[in-house]
Amino acid sequence: MLAAVALLAIAALVSLASDRHGRERAAPVAAPVEVKVLVPEGETRVQIAARAHAAGLTGSYLSASRRSPLLDPARYGAPAGTASLEGFLFPATYDVYRGDAASRLVREQLVAFGENFGDAEVSRARALHITPYQLLTVASIIEREAQLPGDRAKVAAVIYNRLRLGMALGIDATIRYALNDYTEPLTEAQLQLPSPYNTRLHTGLPPTPISNPGVAAIEAAAYPAHVGYLYYVAGADGCGEQVFSTSFAQFERDAAAYRRAVGENGGRVPTCHRKT
Repeated sequence: MLAAVALLAIAALVSLASDRHGRERAAPVAAPVEVKVLVPEGETRVQIAARAHAAGLTGSYLSASRRSPLLDPARYGAPAGTASLEGFLFPATYDVYRGDAASRLVREQLVAFGENFGDAEVSRARALHITPYQLLTVASIIEREAQLPGDRAKVAAVIYNRLRLGMALGIDATIRYALNDYTEPLTEAQLQLPSPYNTRLHTGLPPTPISNPGVAAIEAAAYPAHVGYLYYVAGADGCGEQVFSTSFAQFERDAAAYRRAVGENGGRVPTCHRKT
């Protein structure tokens, strides 16, 4: 009985406090919900935009990542008129609040990029006789091509060796970037795509990075392996390694072994059975 009386008294006090000035109290404001946005290494602006939307960020991530006062791509050697910040959107896990503007994520990515790509990387680019932007572009290709850490520096070596010899890179990941298609097999028509990103048809690097690289890929681009490889193809065992070679004849044999393994596995990449 005493408890009930006490509760009534408290309710009365709350009521007096609420209407003493003749107006209602505002409803309590819900605390903002913190969310984590995981941006993996090697994703593109389009892919990150989908993550930003899923996290409940507002506004257009694609618009926000076209340009920013925090970073001028031209300072890294990007051509005038470069249309976006692709390559500079550093991959990491970011803590934001649901309802934040997508531009906040872009801002934090650019800050993180500045913390991970500095004078040392710029100096390495100069030592390799390329611009920092080109080093980023090489790193972005490495992210798409090397599945295993041990292959990164060797993929970098193949890229630089081919550039030095004036050979087309012939990397299908650059075509996939132009198509925004990372799952379906490329058709013969797509392999002839009249795009500057088609490194089968055009020599040199693609016009922009084709993904947003992380620290390991950037390091591989800055410090390529000292090897003479000019070719690589996925290993026939399905374990993720690339098989590297210096001659086209050996590359053809390695590629035939891969095609044979896929054919014998019903058109799918074989499952790795190697013991770890």
